[in-house]
Amino acid sequence: MEPDIAYVASLIGDKARSRMLTALMSGKALTATELALEGEITAQTASSHLSKLVEGGLLSMRKQGRHRYFQLSDPAVAEVIERMLTLSATRNLATVRTGPNDPYLRQARICYDHLAGELGVRLFDALQQQRLLEIQGNDARLTQAGEAFFTGLGVDLCSLRQRKRPLCRSCLDWSERRNHLAGTLGQWILDDALARQWFKLRLDSRVIEVNKVGARQFAKRYGLADAEPSIDCTTRYNPQALVQSK
Repeated sequence: MEPDIAYVASLIGDKARSRMLTALMSGKALTATELALEGEITAQTASSHLSKLVEGGLLSMRKQGRHRYFQLSDPAVAEVIERMLTLSATRNLATVRTGPNDPYLRQARICYDHLAGELGVRLFDALQQQRLLEIQGNDARLTQAGEAFFTGLGVDLCSLRQRKRPLCRSCLDWSERRNHLAGTLGQWILDDALARQWFKLRLDSRVIEVNKVGARQFAKRYGLADAEPSIDCTTRYNPQALVQSK
């Protein structure tokens, strides 16, 4: 059987479904009620859409208590959504500025399970400049020096390579239009920064909070010239005020 591109495209192409899929780019599992709010539709309509997305293999669902929780089925789906966000923005000729209006999202956000936004791109550039990472065609790989560097940080590269996903993968950033690092190594870097409390995930969005102390430690660890956030994430986050100020 040949791959049915039209079927997959139709699943993503519906506006309500695309909103729900984008909401799940945070990597968190969301309930049908939460996704109905994201899609701006009724609970009954959301249930129908979610069933189609599960049947189409784009979402996975599990029950816990009275609730059904939904997640993107795998990182490949997240990669397609991120690339479609990028593609749709480049085709919107009326918009000069690329990516989200929210400066917090532009600065640092989660792309399913790895770091994206300005800080993610700067990390990718720094690893390249230090010759720890190199581009091969449209993809990326660790150099010998890169393998030694990450092994020295305690990364079990053999274990990461045994997973189904690539160790390193270049992912075109929605807002920056340059590469950030995906793959199992990209996931490890984000998980490590979160465990060290350098970063913090916002519960209500894809935003990654970066405080000045954490930014300095992250910059020192990965050789960034400067990673201090342009926005102070210790102040109260008010996305509505940010939109109104534009």
